[in-house]
Amino acid sequence: MRIKPLSEIEAFLRPYAEACGVEIVEVAWDARTKALTVFIDKAGGLDLVSCEAFHRAIDGPLDELDPTFGLAYTLNCSSPGLDRPFKKEQDFARHLGEKIEVHLYAPYEGAKYFEGELLSFEEGVITLSAKEGEKKIPFEKCSKVCLLIEVT
Repeated sequence: MRIKPLSEIEAFLRPYAEACGVEIVEVAWDARTKALTVFIDKAGGLDLVSCEAFHRAIDGPLDELDPTFGLAYTLNCSSPGLDRPFKKEQDFARHLGEKIEVHLYAPYEGAKYFEGELLSFEEGVITLSAKEGEKKIPFEKCSKVCLLIEVT
């Protein structure tokens, strides 16, 4: 099944997201289930009301865009989840001052895992206040960066 480029779909939906007060994190296509999923987030956290409002706002316009060239598909709008990987600069900006975990492909400064407070993300480098001290880790060396979920 052929669909329009996900970047084109995301660009088309961006004004609707802004009008609903949400941010598009990612647009994903699952060919097996024929589902188009728009992952959204909102400052302060996403709630069901915002998710439903965005779904209603894009349902009709997406039919006009016809992302699947006339073939049936399921539209899903979802929160990306607490443990979703950071992919864009906005992900880092949104979580400045929060605790994150950084997983690496190979050891860097003697470790493959760091956690601590996100101080900055500039020019592809994560600056982290870890218990070992301040760490500057190139994003290209990371296999996954996400919020640290602490169980109390």
